[in-house]
Amino acid sequence: MPTQALFNGVWCPSVTPFDQHGNLDLNALQQHLSRLTASGIDALLLMGSIGEFASLSQQERLLLIREARAMSTLPMVANVSSTCVGDMLQLAQLADQSGYDAVMILPPWYFGQTRQQLLSYYRDLDQRLPGKWFAYNFPARTGCDLDASLVAELAAELPKFIGIKDTMDCLSHNRQLIEETKKVRPDFAVLSGYDEYLLPNLLAGGAGVICGLNNLVPELFARAMQAWKAQDLAQLTRIQQQIGKLMAIYTIGDDFVTAIKTAVARQYEYMTPVSRNYGATLSEQQCQALDSLFAS
Repeated sequence: MPTQALFNGVWCPSVTPFDQHGNLDLNALQQHLSRLTASGIDALLLMGSIGEFASLSQQERLLLIREARAMSTLPMVANVSSTCVGDMLQLAQLADQSGYDAVMILPPWYFGQTRQQLLSYYRDLDQRLPGKWFAYNFPARTGCDLDASLVAELAAELPKFIGIKDTMDCLSHNRQLIEETKKVRPDFAVLSGYDEYLLPNLLAGGAGVICGLNNLVPELFARAMQAWKAQDLAQLTRIQQQIGKLMAIYTIGDDFVTAIKTAVARQYEYMTPVSRNYGATLSEQQCQALDSLFAS
């Protein structure tokens, strides 16, 4: 049952640790990526949404790209999305020079984009990017959707376009992306951006998942992929139910990024729970809810 996509399995979109003053903590990042590397997952995404890329300066993003690649032997993709194309290309060039396997790019945001604008945008970037790239579909944040027909059209035309992270809470959207892209590119990777969509994604012929819970329980998702390859339905059922329970982390507190960072900090103690989202610090009662969730 394995997919033919070049990039597949379970990915972690890593958090970006900060110290108590809100500055990048590269020592904590080293410890975090080392733990993830040893967990059995398949790939890492640097500076995704959970990695708080939108709050990082260009210099911070360049520093992370330079430093993080040497922190893991896993395949690594850098999210270089920006509203400034020049900044995005600078990040992509450095990622290519630093040995990243690909970059990931959101559509433009703030101004809504038409289908023609999206096609023009990605075609232009494809000519200017130095290597392979993924699209990142997150309509709740960008205000536009990379739908199945658009993605399939680009996949058929652009060989460097190798996959998409589909962060849309709709199974049929994910399935349609898989079905349409497989018609033109059997090597194209459609990865879900929702943790509990791993099994539905695989059943539909997709490549896997890029999800926040891998910051906390990567071994669970690694076991899910092992069970999938072994066609162990009983094990997959148990794991899917466990993932479903752990999804409650996204309802604790005002901000799921801070909730995930707080849970990592409480379980592993090598990083702070500090995020750059205002007013997101968890109460003691909420912290106890986190502890209870991951103790079960």
